[in-house]
Amino acid sequence: MKVIDLTGKTAVVTGGTGQLGRAMCKGLADCGANVVIGYHLQKAFAEELKTKIEQDYGVKAMTAKMDVTDLDSVLEMKAKVNETLGVVSILVNSAVISYDWQKVLDQDIESHEGQFRSSVLQAVLMAKAFAPDMIEQNYGRIIAINTECAMQMLPYQSAYVSGKRGMDGVYRVLAKEVGAYNITVNQVAPGWTISDNCRETDGTETNTKQDFPYISTVPMGRRGTDDEIADAVCFLASDLASFITGVYLPVAGGNVMPCI
Repeated sequence: MKVIDLTGKTAVVTGGTGQLGRAMCKGLADCGANVVIGYHLQKAFAEELKTKIEQDYGVKAMTAKMDVTDLDSVLEMKAKVNETLGVVSILVNSAVISYDWQKVLDQDIESHEGQFRSSVLQAVLMAKAFAPDMIEQNYGRIIAINTECAMQMLPYQSAYVSGKRGMDGVYRVLAKEVGAYNITVNQVAPGWTISDNCRETDGTETNTKQDFPYISTVPMGRRGTDDEIADAVCFLASDLASFITGVYLPVAGGNVMPCI
């Protein structure tokens, strides 16, 4: 029986201290990968996570401060990673800038620009930094965290949706450009996910900003968990997904369904 085995591979997770990022770091480590925990501000938590990963999973881990919207910062981080853990085989782009959602007419321009930078520019800059090594070794996995919102396009989501739909275009083009080098490029699109910031609740909260009960819209009748998002990432990072590329994969219990 085939299992997900990432032993000996090095994975970079941007936004590694985030609610989903930390689960993905643990999931990849559980599959045997050495993990780079990317962070922007949460240095202390990143160091705690590094220690836990090394103790619990017996792999190598390192923390890496980065600004995914700045090429110099990305290249500096990449050089440190290569020196410490070697060439990166798995890249997970999870970082995103948080902001207060407003209607289109009320949303500040800076929020739209921030979503463009943390979604579209991150896709471009991280590819520029890490894809050349993947091409040289004729192997790589690039995985980005998108969102079900990119298909919903509901009120208040304009900045978020525009950034995520823009990055979707970058990744689909990139998948075609690097596919010949045994590099896959895919996106995981979580629904409204239960993670550390709401672990103690029963998952039945309503989205008061949009004023409708979320769970009633989900065919599976519940919210997903951060571990379920991590499982999808680990699958796409593995050889079990060696012939899957250019995919936008909702992990949302059927709440959104791409169609032909």
